[in-house]
Amino acid sequence: MSAATEEDDRVIPESRAQFDPYALNPADVVEPPRGLGNILGRIGPGVVLSASIVGSGELILTTTLGAKVGYTMLWLIILSCLIKAVVQSFLGRYVIARGETGLQAVDRIPGPRFKLGWVVWAWVAMLLMSLFQITGMFIGVSQTMNQVFTSVPVTVWVIAFFLLTLGLLLGGAYSRIEKLAMVKVGLFTAITLMAAILLMSEPDFSVGELAQGFTFQLPDAGLAVAVAVFGITGVGATELYMYTYWCVEKGYARYVGPYEDSEAWRHRAHGWVRVMNVDVICSMLIYTIATVAFYLLGAGILHKAGLVPTGKEMISTLTTIYTQTFGGWAKWLFYVGAIVILFGTIVAATAGHARMCADLMRLLGRFKASDYRARTRWRDVFIVVLVVIPIIYFFIFGEAPVTMVTAGAIAQAAMLPIISIGTVYLTARHLPKELKAPGWLTALLWLGAVIITCFVIPALFAELKKFT
Repeated sequence: MSAATEEDDRVIPESRAQFDPYALNPADVVEPPRGLGNILGRIGPGVVLSASIVGSGELILTTTLGAKVGYTMLWLIILSCLIKAVVQSFLGRYVIARGETGLQAVDRIPGPRFKLGWVVWAWVAMLLMSLFQITGMFIGVSQTMNQVFTSVPVTVWVIAFFLLTLGLLLGGAYSRIEKLAMVKVGLFTAITLMAAILLMSEPDFSVGELAQGFTFQLPDAGLAVAVAVFGITGVGATELYMYTYWCVEKGYARYVGPYEDSEAWRHRAHGWVRVMNVDVICSMLIYTIATVAFYLLGAGILHKAGLVPTGKEMISTLTTIYTQTFGGWAKWLFYVGAIVILFGTIVAATAGHARMCADLMRLLGRFKASDYRARTRWRDVFIVVLVVIPIIYFFIFGEAPVTMVTAGAIAQAAMLPIISIGTVYLTARHLPKELKAPGWLTALLWLGAVIITCFVIPALFAELKKFT
């Protein structure tokens, strides 16, 4: 085992000024851990991903869907969380084997090109739309602070959180993001899960009503929100791309090392893929539990009360899911939780987006792959840009957080068939044969791609017909 084995991957990026987590250096190879305890000690990308997942989709869209249609769409929530985890796992397998980033990988997908492939430009378009989600979260967290400090207007809080985001992210490497993510995910998920359990213990809670959630209905009244929820609950399209960057910065590809036709390389590759799969499973459990809990609260409380979160009343409406289960005092618990979950998602999502935008500049030839200083400079530039754009959206479109989150989520949903089918192509054509997945797992990937495509495309067309 090399000397790099003794170094803690969570410390390396901060302690070595010239260290490049994107470089595959034979000196940095590490033998994979054995035993579940040691493997769990090496997970992390999925936790960071969960921090960007458990956010606007769960707190705003999932509860809004439950408020509109009751329990009937519970099956979609669960399917959305489970099916996309398979795509996430295969993308992680690919970057570990190839040492490529997400954008570099999808640039291999055939089709029209303008300097880069069409899928990369589709991602750029989706990113611009998904920034509406970030705007919605800035508004949501600012509305929450306005509920606590009523004399301070929402606009002031938006600017304050803008500055705080920059302070936390500029110059921050992976380790800082991972620590923030762990705090955010653990706190609010635990609180919301507790609220859902209390809801199910209420005398008027009906198992029969809950069973309606598995009748596989698609109500017209909630179709747009359903498509949006499918787009960003579980692993959204942006998170599928993002996960590859967190895997690289955590060190999974670096620990395997450059490809070589040797038994040692195959052993390391399979071992770190196993760690990555445990990471995927852990993150899936986190965001599935949190998402289902939010949906149950929306369906069990807001739907029965005839309340639907919207506009400037969004936060006050959502507060009901806590006050109805814990009591009136719990609005303060909700305020704390909403601030943590929404602002934590802003931080995690912006950090991931900035890394991807910096990589876009590399693919466009703005700096060499070996120039990590240039990569971090571009990353910090895009942190500023990606926080400024949502603030501009806010001043143009005003306080419409649910609409903004829905618009961004529908864009993500439209991207899901592309990224899922693209993953099938990449693993079939470009994954080294030594790391081909078992047949049953490959079949699950194909099934997932078919289900995602067959649900999203007809649903999007159905929504578009409403405007023609």
